[in-house]
Amino acid sequence: MTSTLRTDLLRIDGTPDPAGGTLPILHGLPRQTGAGAGVDEEMRRNLAYGVPDTLLPYTRQGGYDRVRAERELPCVVLENEQLTATFLPSLGGRLWSLVHRPSGRELLHRNRILQPANLALRDAWLAGGVEWNLGATGHWPLTCEPLHAARVAAPDGTPVLRTYAFERLRRLVLRMDAWLPAGSPVLYVHIAVHNPSPAETPVYWWSNIAVPEDREVRVLGPADHAFHCDYVSDLRRVPFPGVDGADPSYPGRAPRAADYFLDLPTGRRPWIAALDASGTGLVQTSTARLRGRKLFCWGTGPGGRHWQEWLSGPGAAYLEIQAGLARTQLEHLPMPAGATWSWTEAYGLLRADPRAVHGRWADARAAAEEALDRLLPPRDLALADARAREFGAPEEVLAEGGGWAALEIEAGALPATPLLPFGPPGAAQEPWRELLKTGTLPVCDPPAEPVTGAHWRLLLEGNATEWHALYQLGLLRLAAGEREGAREAFRRSVAAQPSPWALRALAFLTPDRQEAAELMGAAHRLRPGLRELTIETLESLKRAERPAEALALIAELPAADRAHGRIRLAEAEAAHACGDDGLVRRLLAEGLRVDTMREGELSLDTLWLAVHPGTPVPPQYDFRMTEG
Repeated sequence: MTSTLRTDLLRIDGTPDPAGGTLPILHGLPRQTGAGAGVDEEMRRNLAYGVPDTLLPYTRQGGYDRVRAERELPCVVLENEQLTATFLPSLGGRLWSLVHRPSGRELLHRNRILQPANLALRDAWLAGGVEWNLGATGHWPLTCEPLHAARVAAPDGTPVLRTYAFERLRRLVLRMDAWLPAGSPVLYVHIAVHNPSPAETPVYWWSNIAVPEDREVRVLGPADHAFHCDYVSDLRRVPFPGVDGADPSYPGRAPRAADYFLDLPTGRRPWIAALDASGTGLVQTSTARLRGRKLFCWGTGPGGRHWQEWLSGPGAAYLEIQAGLARTQLEHLPMPAGATWSWTEAYGLLRADPRAVHGRWADARAAAEEALDRLLPPRDLALADARAREFGAPEEVLAEGGGWAALEIEAGALPATPLLPFGPPGAAQEPWRELLKTGTLPVCDPPAEPVTGAHWRLLLEGNATEWHALYQLGLLRLAAGEREGAREAFRRSVAAQPSPWALRALAFLTPDRQEAAELMGAAHRLRPGLRELTIETLESLKRAERPAEALALIAELPAADRAHGRIRLAEAEAAHACGDDGLVRRLLAEGLRVDTMREGELSLDTLWLAVHPGTPVPPQYDFRMTEG
């Protein structure tokens, strides 16, 4: 059998694709202030560097529920004698499945369901497979978006799957080439990130690999120390795997959620593996640029078990082994103007002596490393990396992504290249194409999806006079870090014509919680049927400690909105603040399900304990990650 590439359909029980919202994400990410023992100066710099103040131009992607039905997803399958790899171009290019053909073993956590949950920068995220993350700390903005995909032929004729995208927060171009040479025991993925900007840009990359978890699975890597994050304490360097008398290299035995970023010695071959009781499992290795390796587990406590079921259904526990550009996921690295960074990753089945794997740490590590060297000698990986740089232009387009790269090419901000056929712009880009052609941005209500970049701002500065153009100018200024300039543009927009969009932006910019609540109330009155705006208005009333107004607003909503989980939660919290704990208990007894429950959010268990003090939190309300 030779290497093949084919398109197919994946049948799975899942929700529809999560819908994007209307409201742009104005907030950024929190600053990383906690750096404890063992964190060196380089890491401290990287922790403080490049944290985005806003996630513009993206909108929230929270339009999903938990009602699933069988559906079909387009997929691309690479196959040789050893492996079958299934990719989902419509969901961030994710590697969904990797099957070892001789044994029939699935090497990844292949989720039985397709269930979005609120773990990504834009909200919607899926558990399972290998997720590629570019941009800023967190699950990347395109994790549930379609990427472009194309068929490429290597010089020796091996078929290559190329997926590619333009990431708009950092304005970086991503290209991923995946291939399975005939007879190869590993899947190769060559990744290239290009910064077309004339300025240095912060960059972040992590490949998040979900694998099955049980008590006997051990995670191995070439390190004796790790940087530990337990979601409570500061990041600190600790011996690994000997941490506080426990052995975190067995994630299925961990009582609570935790991150361990392995501190790989300089010059050592980077790799990470998750091996079962028989010493068998997935190994991932790479060329040297991808220096970071991480272990994540949900823990065996009630909250961790609930999160596992929330994401994958019952009886489908997983852990994650990960690989990144920096030593931890809390860092960003400075990427020079015009630079391209590339590396090659490899994924395959590793077999090592189980007695060594489950023995002393040094013996386990050495056994796995020797098995890896037999599976994929370093020189073979280096040769694959060199060959990937010879891959040419696509022969056939297999899937279309968004039209934003094409728009930037038309604007002259991105160079066109036959290596990445981005296709034409789409309907979402039409208002901005009109601005390019005529110098005037048409009025759109709801507004056009935002853009970022100095070239767009230049077209609007001094030219924006009506409310929509002024609103977009405010977003461009905010994205550039100019909050006062943004405020001025939003005020001018409201003066030209009051809109919920500019009023909401002004509410975001004011430090006065009472003023913010007034502005959000005014925005809601202009668009009372927009649920995501209703939810944000209720959140502003909570921050302003105005629960009676929140209850009054909820009472006026249509039944469908009142039944929404996030709004029912707001009603329960407001009722508790008003002293009506009877209503809170009734809502909890009826069942309060918040489909967009955020990772780390404690609202439901806090609410339960407030009205049922001293009683255990029911499993359906327990999302705590720090309880063992």
